[in-house]
Amino acid sequence: MALDAETRTQLLDTIRRFATERLRPIEAQVAEDDKIPDDILEEMKALGLFGLTIPEEYGGLNLNTEEECLAILEMGRVSPAFRSAFGTNVGIGSQGLVMFGTDEQKAKYLPGIASGEIVTSFCLTEPEAGSDSGSVQTRATRDGDHYVLNGTKRYITNAARAGLYTVMARTDPEKKGGSGVSSILVERGTPGITVGKSENKMGQKGAHIHDVIFDNVRVPVANRLGGEGEGFKVAMQVLDRGRFHVAALAVGMAERLIADSVAYAQERKQFGQPISSFQLIQGMIADSKTEAMAARALLLDGARKRDLGEPVVLEAAASKYYCTEMVGRVADRAVQIFGGAGYVADHGIERCYRDVRIFRIYEGTSQIQQVIVARETMKQGG
Repeated sequence: MALDAETRTQLLDTIRRFATERLRPIEAQVAEDDKIPDDILEEMKALGLFGLTIPEEYGGLNLNTEEECLAILEMGRVSPAFRSAFGTNVGIGSQGLVMFGTDEQKAKYLPGIASGEIVTSFCLTEPEAGSDSGSVQTRATRDGDHYVLNGTKRYITNAARAGLYTVMARTDPEKKGGSGVSSILVERGTPGITVGKSENKMGQKGAHIHDVIFDNVRVPVANRLGGEGEGFKVAMQVLDRGRFHVAALAVGMAERLIADSVAYAQERKQFGQPISSFQLIQGMIADSKTEAMAARALLLDGARKRDLGEPVVLEAAASKYYCTEMVGRVADRAVQIFGGAGYVADHGIERCYRDVRIFRIYEGTSQIQQVIVARETMKQGG
């Protein structure tokens, strides 16, 4: 159920003020320290950001897809590291549990996820399984009423902070592709789990990714999400919503970069006049604004269809593909408009340029989205 108009407006205004007044001023500090301050994380918890999509009965705000996208658009106006702190709780780290969990599983974990006391991670990618997600090699071998997990997951967001992992593991080695994969909830304190070092990334300092190694980790069969062999189904439905989430993040950052570019172009003077008066600068601003408007419309149209219960495999892939490619172009133009000032760190434009590059990779690369869009379009006959 959607929020009433007044409540939605209040929520979005609160997130906008928090992002503008509390987060943007400390972007450079977070990038320098590679850490979000603990007091900021506590404020995020108090605002309910960790539970945006968790059902109200478990302490969350129960936002629908459109409302989630509008909230993430506001968070997109600041460094994506902030959104990453709670993003897995809102999206890929919790939605499998929300969609496929038993009443017992939901009651055990969702209240802590909604409050932020439990941080979640989604463990799909492996050293030899990324875009080819059906080739998962992590094994979950049945042993009575337990599974024994062995394998390595790679580039796992929030792995070092997570208290709960959703792990995609092969429960039937005889079946190839996704049909032999199951989705299993694994608690952090379970013996046999090792979290690797934090990777040194191109951007998004303050958000961390790690390898997670499972060495004879025993997990109750009761921790499985859905039926045995339904892990790929869980993953794909989770990723559909997650792709709208990332698309919204991209649109929010594009709108921030456009606003920054316009402000700078009106202030910066060359040849005795603001550079905003030059038609080639205007052309870059026009291209960026038009693409961002188109991206927002595509995103929200797809989100509304999902909320109506319509199939949105095509819309989710198209939104994620277009919006994340779009923000890369907008960031590049922003650097160009700022000129030398865009290349140095003072204005934060070069940081945004680096930060948005990953959007075209996680939750499915642009190339995977192209494959999905083409496949679904051909299924529909055009």
